[in-house]
Amino acid sequence: MFLTIGTTGTPERPASDLGFLLHKHPDRAQAFATSYGTAHVLYPEASKERCTAALLLEVDPVALVRRGKGRGRGGAPDSALAHYVNDRPYAASSLLAVALGSVFSSAMKGRCEARPELVDQTLPLHIEVPVLPARGGAALVTRLFEPLGWTVTAEPLPLDDTFPDWGDSRYVRLVLAGEQRLSQALCHLYVLLPVLDAAKHYWVAPDEVDKLLRAGAGWLPGHPEEFLITSRYLARRRTLTREARERLELIRLAESDDSEVDEIDNAVDGDVDGDTVEEDATTGKAMRRGSDEAAGATSEAVCDPGAQSAATSPPPLGVQRRAALVAELRAAGAGRVLDLGCGEGHLVRELLADARFTEVVGVDVSLRALAVAGRRLRLDTMGERQAERVRLLQGSLAYTDQRLKGYDAAVLSEVIEHVDLPRLSALVYAVFGAARPRTVLVTTPNVEYNVRWESLPAGHVRHGDHRFEWTREEFRGWARAVAARHGYDIRVEPIGPDDPEVGPPTQMAVFTRVDRTEGTRDGQQDEARTDGTARPTTAAVPPRSPAPTPQLAPSALEPTPQPAQQPQQAPTAQEGRVA
Repeated sequence: MFLTIGTTGTPERPASDLGFLLHKHPDRAQAFATSYGTAHVLYPEASKERCTAALLLEVDPVALVRRGKGRGRGGAPDSALAHYVNDRPYAASSLLAVALGSVFSSAMKGRCEARPELVDQTLPLHIEVPVLPARGGAALVTRLFEPLGWTVTAEPLPLDDTFPDWGDSRYVRLVLAGEQRLSQALCHLYVLLPVLDAAKHYWVAPDEVDKLLRAGAGWLPGHPEEFLITSRYLARRRTLTREARERLELIRLAESDDSEVDEIDNAVDGDVDGDTVEEDATTGKAMRRGSDEAAGATSEAVCDPGAQSAATSPPPLGVQRRAALVAELRAAGAGRVLDLGCGEGHLVRELLADARFTEVVGVDVSLRALAVAGRRLRLDTMGERQAERVRLLQGSLAYTDQRLKGYDAAVLSEVIEHVDLPRLSALVYAVFGAARPRTVLVTTPNVEYNVRWESLPAGHVRHGDHRFEWTREEFRGWARAVAARHGYDIRVEPIGPDDPEVGPPTQMAVFTRVDRTEGTRDGQQDEARTDGTARPTTAAVPPRSPAPTPQLAPSALEPTPQPAQQPQQAPTAQEGRVA
């Protein structure tokens, strides 16, 4: 089997520069040993005007049988004869892709020490693969390569020229032409040749996901056939395919936010095994407690700074917050609940303990946080009936998501303060304008209470990832504006000790959707609260303007936060995080 890579040149940029990029001298034919035979590199033509490099792979059929047995290792059916009589020595497959990655490894990585300025140049490339297995036909070949900027010619090869009535075979002659960087073109071939063959000559291990993402960097996320490419490349192994697609989704989110993946997927530490995850009662955030730091953590482990002993102190703030959220969800009669920015799954676990919550969905942008949540919930050993009640989804709340529609309630617990203020309006629209659950609960720190934390330096926010922290008046103003624009009633409740001077440590807004036709809350009359006081309502809501896109939602919903410096050292994880 072989392929050719050719280019044309000009007096200013000779075509023979291709030899520098491939790290193979045009004047010499070279041979390289592989596990299944010998790879040869030679140049049929090399001049300033035209240069063509050919990769010829001689496959050893005996080595192929000895090293790979059964269907999927060599692509042959499970008959003894087919181990020796098959298309592997002649048709481009994963064997050629592996040889490509081995012989041209530096070129694929975009390295050229002799002429580094050539690496980022686009070249007029012409690639030909004479015999390519195409499970899916010429149409699939076009669907795979055309979105990458190639002009594709996929000519079906007849089963036998002598008997045209037999029709075409599953093989095509592939010709690609286009302006591409050589490293990118090699990566396209490395991934898509085995995808079209739909078989691999070696066992697909978990590290194949890393290989796929490295070779697919810059073009695989967002490809129209991303799912097919991922599934076939990973030999349809569902666990590996799921992992690859989750990581690709994270890459897409990072690219859309113009940030690094690690900045998006930073809700928890990468190393979460062997440590104990507890909540810092001061901030309510999840923090990692290793053996080295557990002893010194007690100074911040009480909710009430004036408490004299753990025996007399109230429950941690995080526990109080979750209890308040669960109580409000029960009072609202919610059965299907969204935990938006679920983090490590603390609230999801508490909701699952109550049978009245028939469906609980945790959403977070961080794969690591979702992995920790899955282990915390013991999803792998959970009973079937319980497992039907819970789902963990990856997603960004900065974008509308059809999966979030139709739920009774949504919770944003310590989430909004992790969102940059210019993007907060997008989150507001995604939740209140697009998903529109009947009840929305939002909790956030009260910055006025920070003076009561003896361990928190003056002017510092409670967590290193907080973009802002609001006063009670700022939070109420924001909540009223959101409720008025999107058709909700609003009330604000304290969580934690309500200090007469600075208020509670956490503030919670309870949004209840209003049925505009009836003028009532969700079609029911406004009932008195259990303590005898009437529920406060907002003023008459003006007619809604056409729903904006998340990016165009009004910035008027974003009050100016109280300036604050960043803390000296941030905990290693947080509960509830969105990009």
